[in-house]
Amino acid sequence: MQFRDLQTQYKVLKSQIDSAVTKVMEDADFISGSKVKELEDQLAAYVGVKHCISCGNGTDALTLALMALEIGAGDAVFVPDFTFFASGETVAYEGAVPIFVDVKEDTFNICPDSLVKAIQKVKEEGKLIPRAVVTVDLFGQPANYRIIKDIAKEYGLFIIEDAAQGFGGALDGKRACSFGDISTTSFFPAKPLGCYGDGGAVFTDNDKWADLIRSLRIHGKGTDKYDNIRIGVNSRLDTIQAAILQIKLKAFEENELLAVNQAAEFYSKELINVVKIPVIKEGFYSSWAQYTIILENERERDKLQAQLKEQGIPSMIYYPKPMHEQTAFAGLDCCKVDLNISSSLCRRVLALPIHPYITKEEQKRVIEVINTI
Repeated sequence: MQFRDLQTQYKVLKSQIDSAVTKVMEDADFISGSKVKELEDQLAAYVGVKHCISCGNGTDALTLALMALEIGAGDAVFVPDFTFFASGETVAYEGAVPIFVDVKEDTFNICPDSLVKAIQKVKEEGKLIPRAVVTVDLFGQPANYRIIKDIAKEYGLFIIEDAAQGFGGALDGKRACSFGDISTTSFFPAKPLGCYGDGGAVFTDNDKWADLIRSLRIHGKGTDKYDNIRIGVNSRLDTIQAAILQIKLKAFEENELLAVNQAAEFYSKELINVVKIPVIKEGFYSSWAQYTIILENERERDKLQAQLKEQGIPSMIYYPKPMHEQTAFAGLDCCKVDLNISSSLCRRVLALPIHPYITKEEQKRVIEVINTI
């Protein structure tokens, strides 16, 4: 059994992917080829924003967003404590301070009440300027933008939507990657929409920021690549990956997103009285990057993971350590509020195999082990 079955997906899409990749090689159109711009236009249309700017990976996408907003030294950027390292790493890399915020246990996403407390504490201290919040659409479900947008407006914060796991998710009919002033995603192979290497993208409706990011991603270029008008980075999505993503995006829209939601519904139906299952709030739609259950304690979680492994069933812990405990942040004053829920989740969560191609029989095997424990 595969945790995220990319091999079966490739078999289903093989003829289309092989043809698309071969065409790129025949044309020798490897860097900034026509397929890149085509994909960007398709992604922008899917999400429902004016601009999509592809780049080398999801971490670079966050970096480009922070650079466009001129986030730097003396700035505070609020980040969920329960998320992948890049969400806070990129903030610190730009010289700003990531201020960690607790999450809601039922959705795993940033807690609005904790966010407000953290903002107020930073303002009271007066050492940093609150500039932005990196909302994370964790495990596939968008953060609660109904509330977060009002908070951001009240305190004058930019919203940087980190939808590395959220692509395909939605809230009130609006798709992930459209909620931020600038939004980002990742095309890492295991993401809801993944390529066969690294890749990422930035989304925005702001023309000025879009032009700036297009420059920044190619060494701060001006009229051409030898006209460098600012300090930038080297972060391009190569044409082969763009061609692969075009095929995968079509499959994602036509059947994969529905299929993974059906798989999640089956887990939830069978496990609701056994363990704490992920909650999808009314009006929200998840792309199910992960299906994460919550156990009573670390001992029970580790026991279940060991039993699953004995049966040849893969599982993953996202995440074993909260952000505020990462050694890299030890020298920064990142903690302003209680982060108890994040710390508790790190000891109790377990992600089960889920993907558009998982079979009912495979899911029943997983469920049987959980019921036994």
